[in-house]
Amino acid sequence: MNTLLKKILTSALLLGSLFSLQAAHAAPVQDLKGKNVVLVHGAFADGSSWDKVIPLLEARGLHVVAVQNPLSSLSDDVAATRRVIEQQDGPVVLVGHSWGGVVVTQAGNEDKVKSLVYVAAFAPDSGQSINDIVKGKPAPAWASALQKDSAGFLTLSTDAVIHQFAQDLPPAQARLIASTQGPWFAGCTDDKVTTAAWHTKPSTFVVAGMDHMIDPRLQEAMASQMGATVTRVNASHVAMVSQPKAVADAIIAAASKVQ
Repeated sequence: MNTLLKKILTSALLLGSLFSLQAAHAAPVQDLKGKNVVLVHGAFADGSSWDKVIPLLEARGLHVVAVQNPLSSLSDDVAATRRVIEQQDGPVVLVGHSWGGVVVTQAGNEDKVKSLVYVAAFAPDSGQSINDIVKGKPAPAWASALQKDSAGFLTLSTDAVIHQFAQDLPPAQARLIASTQGPWFAGCTDDKVTTAAWHTKPSTFVVAGMDHMIDPRLQEAMASQMGATVTRVNASHVAMVSQPKAVADAIIAAASKVQ
């Protein structure tokens, strides 16, 4: 074999090895296959609020479903969440944002649920409602911006979404959230959890340090009561939109511990 041919073959082998290494590096680590994540949105939102988090979870091999809650009562939202849980093949990490935290606290008692993740959420104890949790605390500024329709469903004003709900997002994106928000039935704040699943399931709490909807100090207190693993992010109430990687990382960490 002449010298030129040897050089060509050597270069081809080196190039092939380089492409193989690059492909291996680019390929997602599918190490969490067989595990499921069920995402539960909060008030004034829908399942699309998780659209930045879902691809990050799927890149790790997780099977992900976002629930579409009717936001009409705790029992209705729990029923919708349970139906999704029932459809999963294998263990479930159940994630709730905001009002969704109340929902997962109840729905998390399902046997398939192995771990709970709260994202800037309410985490009531057994026999508690949101109104029980906030009783005696000053009303937040956004409460005065609520608009109630004839059926008793609440929406936030665009101004409240921009300045209180999603203040760390570009105004155009916040306006889009305001325009597509899911109305929330006012009576939900009185609905009580019967049995809080976090007493028997490991929990993680993503505390949003710039949250104007649920006081970060209240989030810290709830996380402490639960004995939750805490992740802190410098984000508004919609941490999964403004800080999706931090939220996804917390969910992935919880999923990695599930057997």
